[in-house]
Amino acid sequence: MEQKREDRPIGVFDSGLGGLTALKELRRLLPGENLVYFGDTARVPYGTRDRETILRYSKQDIRFLLGQNVKMIICACNTVSSALPEEYRESLGIPFVGVVEHASRAAVRQTKNGKIGVIGTNATISSGAYEQALKTIDSKIKVTVQACPLFVPLVENGYFGTCNRVARLVAEEYLSPLKEAGVDTLILGCTHYPLLQDVITDIMGDAVILVDSGKEGARFAKSLLAGQGLLNPQLKRGNCRFYASSAQDFEENAGRFLGENLSGQVEQIAIDSYEV
Repeated sequence: MEQKREDRPIGVFDSGLGGLTALKELRRLLPGENLVYFGDTARVPYGTRDRETILRYSKQDIRFLLGQNVKMIICACNTVSSALPEEYRESLGIPFVGVVEHASRAAVRQTKNGKIGVIGTNATISSGAYEQALKTIDSKIKVTVQACPLFVPLVENGYFGTCNRVARLVAEEYLSPLKEAGVDTLILGCTHYPLLQDVITDIMGDAVILVDSGKEGARFAKSLLAGQGLLNPQLKRGNCRFYASSAQDFEENAGRFLGENLSGQVEQIAIDSYEV
C-alpha cells in the first residue's frame, strides 16, 4: 500500500549538528510527525567553502532526503539557505523551507529601534541574503552584519559555556561592532549559535532580543504543513531517524544539542555517492 503523503516524514539537513536545534523545536511543535535528519559531519563547516562546493554539498544532502520519501525538506543550514537558488527549490516537487526569510520576519516584528544585527558564517554574511531579506520586509531597517567563523568549530568542540574563557574572548571580539551599532535585535544566523546564547546574552545584555533562525524555520514549517493539509494525524509520538556522513562524530556530540544520548542510533552514509 502506498504511504499517504501526510504520513511521510519531514526531512531536515544541516552541515553538521547545528540543525538539531531546529529538529528539537520541530519535535516540540509537531510531536506526531516522523522525522529524518541528516548531518554532514564529515564535511562541516559549509560556511568557509566556496559557493560551488556549498551548492554541490547541499544538492547531495537533498538528494539523500528525497530518497527517504519525505513530504517536506527543512534546510536548517543558513549557509545553504543563503546560497540555494529559488528555481532549484521549486523544482523539488515538495515544500522546501529555509531559515533566512523566516528569521528576518521575526526580527522585524520584534525590533523596537529598527536596528537589527545578524551573525553568521562567512558564506552567509558575504551572500548578503539577510540584508536583502530584511530590507525587502522593511526598507527603513538598519542592518549590521558580522561573520563569526570561529563559532561553529567552538560549538562542535564543546567550547560554548558562559564560563569558557575561549568562547567569551571570541564572542566579545565578534559582537563588539554590534554593540556599538546599538542593535536591539540579533539574528543567530547559524543553527549552531543557540548553544552560545548564554554567552551572547551576557555580552550583548538582556535587553537585546535573540532570534533563533532554526526555531523560526520550524515554526513556519508547522504552519505550511497545516495550510497544505499535510500534518500527520497520528496521535502517538513520531519516530526520528538519524543519518550522518560521520556517525562517530555525530553520536559523540549530538547530546549537546538534543539533550539525549544517540549512541547506536545514527546510521553513517556515503554522501559523496549521491550524484547531482
